[in-house]
Amino acid sequence: MPPAAPPSARDRRLVEGPVPRTLAVFALPILAGNVLQSLNGSVNAVWIGRHLGEAALTAATNANNILFFLLGAVFGISMAATILIAQATGAREPEVARRVMGTSATFFIGISLLVAAAGLPLSRHVLGWMGTPAEALPLADVYLRVIFLAVPFLYALAFVSAALRGAGDTRTPFLFLVVVVLLDIALNPLLIFGLGPLPELGIAGAATATLIANAASFLGLLLWLRHRRHPLWIGRAERRLYLPDPAVLRTLVVKGLPMGLQMVLISLSLIALISMVNGFGTETTAAYGAALQLWTYVQMPAMAIGAACSSMAAQNVGAGLWPRVHAVARAGVGFNFLMTGLLIAAIVLFDRYTLTLFLPVGSPAVEAARHLNHIAIGSFLFFGVTFVISGVVRSTGAVVPPLLILAFALWGVRVPFAAFMQPVLGQDAVWWSFPVSGAGAMLLSLAYYRWGGWRRARMLERAVEATPANVAAQATAPLADAPPDIQPPLGSSSLARSPGEPGSSSNAPP
Repeated sequence: MPPAAPPSARDRRLVEGPVPRTLAVFALPILAGNVLQSLNGSVNAVWIGRHLGEAALTAATNANNILFFLLGAVFGISMAATILIAQATGAREPEVARRVMGTSATFFIGISLLVAAAGLPLSRHVLGWMGTPAEALPLADVYLRVIFLAVPFLYALAFVSAALRGAGDTRTPFLFLVVVVLLDIALNPLLIFGLGPLPELGIAGAATATLIANAASFLGLLLWLRHRRHPLWIGRAERRLYLPDPAVLRTLVVKGLPMGLQMVLISLSLIALISMVNGFGTETTAAYGAALQLWTYVQMPAMAIGAACSSMAAQNVGAGLWPRVHAVARAGVGFNFLMTGLLIAAIVLFDRYTLTLFLPVGSPAVEAARHLNHIAIGSFLFFGVTFVISGVVRSTGAVVPPLLILAFALWGVRVPFAAFMQPVLGQDAVWWSFPVSGAGAMLLSLAYYRWGGWRRARMLERAVEATPANVAAQATAPLADAPPDIQPPLGSSSLARSPGEPGSSSNAPP
């Protein structure tokens, strides 16, 4: 393999141009990808709920909560790698980005194999602990076992896609996500019903389609990176980069675990809530599962904007462009209110029609789903603000305060409210717990952004690999005049810019 191509101007676009327009263009493929993922999940739910029945939909809902937990458990490591790659890209340090890529890839391969090996024998026990209804438990167990086999490919594809976003590329992950969705949608009916020479697998067919689609897309993405000689591609001649770098590994763990714990707290709270919902019977659980399908669409703008804000802010942190970091936060919050608000209004108006896509015709669960949807759906406007602000804050390496805020909102407010208010509100206590906890998380996040010390945080305290040029640059760089809270974070060439250059400390606010 020839050496990797040098970073192009495209890798620098997040630190240049008008912030709102740059953020919108960068976020658009992420949003489109979220639409595709949600469409894929909805199509799967239609096949399962309409053709296999309410018990099958309940089974898939319970199993998918476990899948969300599994993905959330490594979300933090992926996010830490993304931020490190973005900061290195903004600081024009491609070797740091490649070192992070190699260490992170080794970590993800090992973790995904362990999760798959441990999950297969524990599947039924976990579903039973969740209180999965007896009529849905066997179906959920079959579905989840296949999902555990798909975990290595799910993890790997999510990690490489996140790394590319950190380098400033959202278009390529989107294109390979299109491959996942098209394959999954096409394979679902074939494997569920056994059309042609394929066996009839039932609900296991839906999970098998997910496995095949993600495996094919991941392998295709690897071939694409190799063919294009992408700056993040590590060939056989550079296999040493796969050996874990102690500094990077320590940063991935120390910074990634708190971010991963945020996703774990979310998924565990959803498991706690669905355990309560399961106690109200299959009809209520099916209604909740159908509403969750709509809520995935409501979350899409906030998740896309938040992810884009995190990568864009991290590149500007690496370049030392602090006014742009704050402009990213303002633009992200504004886009969230506009886009999420419009989606909420549309779904509330038309949920009678959309909910029937996921439930049998004439099911009493439809009205139950409409009722809980009207109460809970507004919380995602608050969630969007929290997601955007947390993404910007984390881009510097401040990962613990967002974790504490989320922990308080979910486990200090949402779960206790849902549990202890049931004698007063009945089932509605669960639905009202969403807006109550969402508003609290938003207010705390805004307060920390305004008055917290996130600007002084660091992801990687030193360069991963010191080159002679970097050492000489650091020796002559005028660091003494730079306040510690506005120095670029990587500690090598990003610190060597003279005042007045793009990325120098003179561009940062006091």
